[in-house]
Amino acid sequence: MRLALYEPDIPQNAGSLMRLGACLGVGIDLIEPCGFLLSDRGLKRAGMDYLKSADIRRHESWARFHGGLAPGQRLLLLTTRGTMAYTDFAFAAGDTLLVGRESSGAPDTVHAVADARLTIPLLPGLRSLNVAQAAAMVLGEALRQTGLFPKKEQ
Repeated sequence: MRLALYEPDIPQNAGSLMRLGACLGVGIDLIEPCGFLLSDRGLKRAGMDYLKSADIRRHESWARFHGGLAPGQRLLLLTTRGTMAYTDFAFAAGDTLLVGRESSGAPDTVHAVADARLTIPLLPGLRSLNVAQAAAMVLGEALRQTGLFPKKEQ
């Protein structure tokens, strides 16, 4: 299972998601261009020393990332425009969860190729969660369903 960040524009969120990936053993795909430098202090502060342990793959564009997906690898877009609640979805070990830009989400071209567009049920009148919080919620459910949470050492 992997977590992909589409052109992130807030370094603290990207750093938090990279830290999440490192701690849970989930690879991170960083789809550029980013709205910040990868040497940004905010990214490093949020990721702390966990960034050294993260499996991070940088992709210079959406086309490069999408073209590199393995046959049969599902791309699951987390979006406020989703058509299915993530709690009703059956995740698989080879899935890639994709989050859009904090400022504008993912473009229609990305929506068009997603195998599923998942949403988080919210109270009426409320628009969205922070992208790092949303990704953590959905990734947690995906890892629970697939039994891919790291095992505690005895």
